[in-house]
Amino acid sequence: MPPLKVCIIGSGNWGSAIAKIVGKNTQNSSMFDPTVKLWVFEEVINGRKLTEIINKDHENVKYLPGHKIPNNVVAVADPAESAKEADLLIFVIPHQFVPKICEQLAGHIKPGAIGITLIKGVDEGPQGLKLISDIIREKLKIEVNVLMGANIANEVADEKFCETTIGSKNAKSGKIFKELMQTPNFRVTVVDDCDTVEICGALKNIVAVGAGFCDGLSCGDNTKAAVIRLGLMEMIDFAKLFCKGPVSINTFLESCGVADLITTCYGGRNRKVAEAFARGGKSIEQLEKEMLNGQKLQGPQTAAEVYKILKQKNMIDKFPLFASVYMICYEGKAVKEFITCLQNHPQHN
Repeated sequence: MPPLKVCIIGSGNWGSAIAKIVGKNTQNSSMFDPTVKLWVFEEVINGRKLTEIINKDHENVKYLPGHKIPNNVVAVADPAESAKEADLLIFVIPHQFVPKICEQLAGHIKPGAIGITLIKGVDEGPQGLKLISDIIREKLKIEVNVLMGANIANEVADEKFCETTIGSKNAKSGKIFKELMQTPNFRVTVVDDCDTVEICGALKNIVAVGAGFCDGLSCGDNTKAAVIRLGLMEMIDFAKLFCKGPVSINTFLESCGVADLITTCYGGRNRKVAEAFARGGKSIEQLEKEMLNGQKLQGPQTAAEVYKILKQKNMIDKFPLFASVYMICYEGKAVKEFITCLQNHPQHN
């Protein structure tokens, strides 16, 4: 077989960290073509195009400053051009941009190409829950795998040890992506419970917002532990209700589950912004602009989409933590009411 060509769709903080891993791995393997295309949303930084900076200086100075991206990673401003002839497509963009990007890619994908999504979020479809992997499958007519885990981008870029989980319904595809991404400090486990892996990655961001509320209210570690536990129980219940296939509890013990949940509740951007929100004075949208340097916040928007799905199914009362996060972020509910939600959670009845 000829070497497999790789394209990464997205070059934010996480996309750039993954480009660093994939760029190095493709240089050292006969299985993959050494040139990796990286789709970059074009921006002008200090008078220079971001694609030019990445291709000449080999650094994403806006989203991952201080880290060299391998020379074989080529930044491309046109998504269709970046994906042309790619055998492997890695999707790592904010979930709200997926439909638009897929429209730009449609008709430009190589027959037989396979994808993997690192995107944490869900969408609301006419029948309820819509997974991001399903949107990509439907719009591009390709097989899509999922990668989720306790993976803070800057720590991955710093090559600090961590684990991650690939959900794959095709063992061969899962093995290919494991070969492409695994390093001594980025260890990959492949499981076949694909939908649960993806749902974990989306829902943990809602719980992290709740953890941030607790920090902003100076609640302490006991309260945050309760948020993590109750949030995990709601994640499990949600997966059991909305996954198309059987749900394995063991999947929640993988990196995509409890490990990612803990990491995000203590170190992620959703927790950080939610803490600032709880201290008062500014909206979620204002804080996102001020604190994240162009990155997008996933937790509040995912909470809004989950709330719509639960409302449609008349199940809001069964998921009070998820619902409370939404109502605090968007409906003017007082942050201190989050503690009341925990006190009266149905898990205690």
